[in-house]
Amino acid sequence: QVSLVESGGGLVQAGGSLRLSCAASGRTFSSYSMGWFRQAPGKEREFVAAISWSGGRTVYADSVKGRFTISRDNAKKMVYLQMNSLKPDDTADYSCATTNGLYTGPTGDLNDYYYWGQGTQVTVSS
Repeated sequence: QVSLVESGGGLVQAGGSLRLSCAASGRTFSSYSMGWFRQAPGKEREFVAAISWSGGRTVYADSVKGRFTISRDNAKKMVYLQMNSLKPDDTADYSCATTNGLYTGPTGDLNDYYYWGQGTQVTVSS
C-alpha cells in the first residue's frame, strides 16, 4: 500500500511563495514518476507539474511554467513544489500522485497516476 501525504499549503497574498511537500511511503519511491495536480472549486482536476523517477526530467503546465518548480529527494522519499509569484487563479486543492509504471518519464496525463494523496489547500488572496 502506497501512502502520500501533502503539507505546506496555506493562505498567501498574490505575488507570494509557498513550498508544498509530499511524503511517500510504502514502496520503492525512487522507481516511479511523481506529479502534482490541483483542483479548484467547481473545476476539474488539472495537471500542474511532474518529475521523472530520477528527477532528471520535468514537465509543467503552461499556466505555471517559469513560476513553479518541482523537485524530489529520493533518499527522503519526498517531492516538493516550489510556487513563486502566486496568483489568485492558483487557488486550489493541491495533490501529489505517483504513477504505477516503473522508470517512466514525467507525464501530465491524469490517467497515468495510480496513487493519490489527500491534498493540501492553497489560497491566494488578491
